[in-house]
Amino acid sequence: MAGSGRQNKKAIVFVADGTEEMEATITIDVLRRAGIQVLILAVETTSSGAVTCSRNVKIVPDAYLGDDSTKIGAFDAVVVPGGAQGAATLSQNDQVKSILADFHAQNKIVAAICAGSLAIKTAGIQSKVPQPLRLTSHPSVKDQLEHDFVYKEDRVVVDANLVTSRGPGTTFEFALSLVTLLVGEDKAREVAGPMMLNFEL
Repeated sequence: MAGSGRQNKKAIVFVADGTEEMEATITIDVLRRAGIQVLILAVETTSSGAVTCSRNVKIVPDAYLGDDSTKIGAFDAVVVPGGAQGAATLSQNDQVKSILADFHAQNKIVAAICAGSLAIKTAGIQSKVPQPLRLTSHPSVKDQLEHDFVYKEDRVVVDANLVTSRGPGTTFEFALSLVTLLVGEDKAREVAGPMMLNFEL
């Protein structure tokens, strides 16, 4: 699974106009602190070259979906942040849906936070596994998910290689859960210590 062979792990974080910036940047930062190579991948090009997030923070992506140089299959995890507009764009993008479904089928980590969990539904992942999947999301999209999944209200829900979380305030826990799965709990504790978090792993 994702935790085996823990060196040189690589993760994709999708972004789009309207992405929730805390969920994207905290996740990117925490993963990079753990030595995980992160590719910020935008789903569409913009005139400025930057993605404008939900509170007008601008993120310049490392690459754009469809770039020939981006070897998607070489990555170990994929992350879908929330933000209503950004999550809608990501969850309806056919390439994103295909990548999520492929990663999950290959036992690679598929992660989503807040409204980003809608992409788990649109990717059709539940239809490809025999057991009901457990997940969570921001409360505002609960009604779009609770009939298709075993909906939980925990701050982070890990169901094998599927990781979901609730919103900006749960992003550190979400990102550290990804670190644990990718490179181990010891590394997650090492990363968490200097950040002076108000919870323990």
